[in-house]
Amino acid sequence: MDDYTQYKESYDRDGFVVVRNFQLPDEYEPLIAALERYICEVVPTIPDEAAFYQDKSRPETLKQLQHLEKYEPYFEAYCSHPKWNALAITLIGEEAQTLGPKWMNKPPKTDHPTPPHQDNFYFKFNPPHVASVWMAIDPVDEENGCLRYIPGSHLRGIRPHARTSVLGFSQGITNYGSNDEAMEEVVNMQPGDVVVHHGQMIHRADPNQSTTRNRRAFAMVYYGVSCKVDEEAKQLHVETLKNQHREMGLDTKTAVNNS
Repeated sequence: MDDYTQYKESYDRDGFVVVRNFQLPDEYEPLIAALERYICEVVPTIPDEAAFYQDKSRPETLKQLQHLEKYEPYFEAYCSHPKWNALAITLIGEEAQTLGPKWMNKPPKTDHPTPPHQDNFYFKFNPPHVASVWMAIDPVDEENGCLRYIPGSHLRGIRPHARTSVLGFSQGITNYGSNDEAMEEVVNMQPGDVVVHHGQMIHRADPNQSTTRNRRAFAMVYYGVSCKVDEEAKQLHVETLKNQHREMGLDTKTAVNNS
């Protein structure tokens, strides 16, 4: 089994860590092929809540896929990927399981920012032993919308959030300002690199300013065996999210895990 203990100290201190060359081309290219096949063959058949578009009349603006494991056996099996699981378990510090895979993109020529937020505001896990493992499919930099983190912010609790108009990121931090931006650390990545961030890490991303380049990523969220969900708070969030989706004209039949 791969050993990732060298990253644990930085992860605990900063709330995120970058693992370069986590997957080499012979590992991530079959995944990319499976994703491309899924987009072509499966996405036209699945509910709105499992495939988000910036503009549904323009298929090239597909920006987020959720619940892939429900609609494709390849991704159901991928949830047991030993390398991904080993990394997550090492950093979380206990046995863990995944909420399932997600695919995300910032297509060129679309105004699609990621508002500042903390993932565990959505998940409602206590204790917050939850981590997102995010792998770049394309080169990611400041032009096409790289992730931006505030180191150490995972240690300072959950900030106030309120509803946004960004599909896929329903809640954002309300008091994020210039002092926060001054502390941001940008993370540039190459295909096969991963960044792992704690569920209470404050992070955001700008829109893709490129006119030709995508910013695709594949991610899985893991939570430790000690985690319990605050069911009352979670249900309130789910109802708020479904209301947002209804107002945006989306099908809301599918259960929502996050966002």
